[in-house]
Amino acid sequence: MYLSNRFFGKTVLMLLRVLLPLLFLTTGGCYSFKGISIDPEVNTFFVRNFETLATNAPPTVGLDFGERLKDKVRSETRLKLQTDNADVEFTGKITDYRVIPVAPKPGEQVSLNRLEVRMRIGFINNKDEKKNWTSEREFSHFAEFSNSIDLLTVQDQLVRQIGDQLLEDIFNAAFNDW
Repeated sequence: MYLSNRFFGKTVLMLLRVLLPLLFLTTGGCYSFKGISIDPEVNTFFVRNFETLATNAPPTVGLDFGERLKDKVRSETRLKLQTDNADVEFTGKITDYRVIPVAPKPGEQVSLNRLEVRMRIGFINNKDEKKNWTSEREFSHFAEFSNSIDLLTVQDQLVRQIGDQLLEDIFNAAFNDW
């Protein structure tokens, strides 16, 4: 029994030594460990300034979000930022920014509020038109906070938290075909 376990272990180790490098060599051009699938011909990206259409949103939320999207694509892909003739382009609008009471009960005060952010995002792949989004896609997320806290005191933190999730969803939709 001991010899067969030892033989099995050596065989598995030998297979890993051979197959792992082959796996890296064959998938290195278009795949990463994050599950990102980007055509090897796509090398550049551009993010247009995001508009803020929601009148009650902080005036810089669109600009901040666009910059965060640029940072995410730069840090998690091999793509280079380019201002004109980019291989892929993002456009976006902050369409809604609202505070909603969560589960109010008759005669009782609400204990939680929800900050919700909605946006419409466009994605154009100039190398492969089949990967273009035929129309802007809507993305939304929220974060809850106590009604005993003024929104202005937690707004930056909540917008960052909501933005993190929105960025992940947009990134996945663009580069993972989700």
